[in-house]
Amino acid sequence: MLRQRVITAVILMAVLLPALFAPHPMPFVLFTLVLISAAGWEWARLNGLATPPAAIACGVALAVACGVAGLLGPLGAGPAWPWWLGVAVWVLGGAAVLRGGPVGWPAVPAALRVLIGLALLWLGWWALANARVIGINFLLSVLCIVWAADIAAYFGGRAFGKRKLAPAISPGKSWEGVFSGMAGVLLLAALWLAADQRWDFDSMSLFTVLSLRIGLAGMAIAALALAGLSVVGDLFESLVKRAAGAKDSSHLLPGHGGVLDRVDALLPVLPVALALAHL
Repeated sequence: MLRQRVITAVILMAVLLPALFAPHPMPFVLFTLVLISAAGWEWARLNGLATPPAAIACGVALAVACGVAGLLGPLGAGPAWPWWLGVAVWVLGGAAVLRGGPVGWPAVPAALRVLIGLALLWLGWWALANARVIGINFLLSVLCIVWAADIAAYFGGRAFGKRKLAPAISPGKSWEGVFSGMAGVLLLAALWLAADQRWDFDSMSLFTVLSLRIGLAGMAIAALALAGLSVVGDLFESLVKRAAGAKDSSHLLPGHGGVLDRVDALLPVLPVALALAHL
């Protein structure tokens, strides 16, 4: 299993890094478009469309919708309303879905479940593309919020975890892990602010943007909120998999599960980060 994980990670990085650091955003946009269409296929399979043609059609439809948004919609300096809509959907809708738990999710009509997931994937990809257009440093600062929160939560949960966060959804998560993740994000923010002041990157990080617009205290609160939303995204996908009786969203990424398993925590963080950057 470890060997599979390492080989898969190396292959992904060999494709992702050149696309990310290419002079033009288009290689990264196209590469992530392929990934998000695969995630759409996985989502459809987890939510009642088990037949291959129907699930593939959902992935293709999502790719087309993302492509249309990328071609016709403004990138980089676009309007703020899609991101604030994402804030409302993830905060209010996420709370409602998590409250219902794995038992409540299947009660939602299958067509609506599929549509909700595809819409969230579309918004997440569009936010990802916009963040790349703004700048590599900006995009990496947003992505690293999720990664830092996840890593710190893992080690903090193992060391101090006692109170279960959502045992019916993800038994391994604890409140101590969540708080450790938030502490890790605050440390990340402090280090990134210092790096922005010392080196000249292609763009300001999200942390610098927020500190300039809403102050250091406001930036810290926003970073904590984003860390919390990464947990919501993770729990949401875990809930859907548990309701479907699946351990992983697919086996597209040997040793890692599926694409959804890798991007679940990013889906709420990306649009909300862009909303905050518009403050």
